[in-house]
Amino acid sequence: MSESNTIRLPVAGLTPLTTLDYPDQLACVVFLQGCPLRCGYCHNPQLLAPRRGEPPEWQAVRDFLARRRGLLEAVVFSGGEPTLHNALPAAISAVKAMGFKVGLHTAGVYPQRLAELLPRLDWVGLDVKGDAETFDRIAGRPGLQAAHRRSLALLLESGVEFECRTTVHWRDFDLAALQRLALGLAGCGVRRYAIQVARTVQCLDRDYAVPVAGAPSAAALDALVERLRPAFASLALRR
Repeated sequence: MSESNTIRLPVAGLTPLTTLDYPDQLACVVFLQGCPLRCGYCHNPQLLAPRRGEPPEWQAVRDFLARRRGLLEAVVFSGGEPTLHNALPAAISAVKAMGFKVGLHTAGVYPQRLAELLPRLDWVGLDVKGDAETFDRIAGRPGLQAAHRRSLALLLESGVEFECRTTVHWRDFDLAALQRLALGLAGCGVRRYAIQVARTVQCLDRDYAVPVAGAPSAAALDALVERLRPAFASLALRR
């Protein structure tokens, strides 16, 4: 049986070219359906419900990648939460065999799967929803922070290049809380960090689409980022 008939991934979409989702590489992004988190600010709620993938979905991605050899450098698996899927290791191996680098976007809530994947990965973007006290509340599910903590430890020990990133909605953070989280990550050994301002056009929780009274100004956030910059080798602010 061919690889394409055995890999079943629920492909929810594909971005054919990006320079933003894998640092310093021309990449495409494969979005997979399904996520156990319920972040209020989630702007892709249509990706949350899990479903079973069918072989033609992966075959279409495989055909696209075959046409992009020599044009693309990397493939990023995103979601949803891509580590939800048992077929992901086989898909990553297939992409590596085609000569592409592989990146992964994950919230780190399945550390055993991440441990299996790390030897095959070239780069990881790890979502950090909050600190130990706020992670589960922001993620909308109990018990996830402990799993995320194990995933961060795995990444720090792995030698694989990675970036931590936090999506900031002012219903969940103030500047002091964001500073504590950032400095805590730096203290753990995180060298690359990105602060992403949440989009409010489409949110899972409608309350997150309402402007937050007293939210910090853009200038105040810029000033915080400059104060934090010496703590990291790379610190990005994405609006």
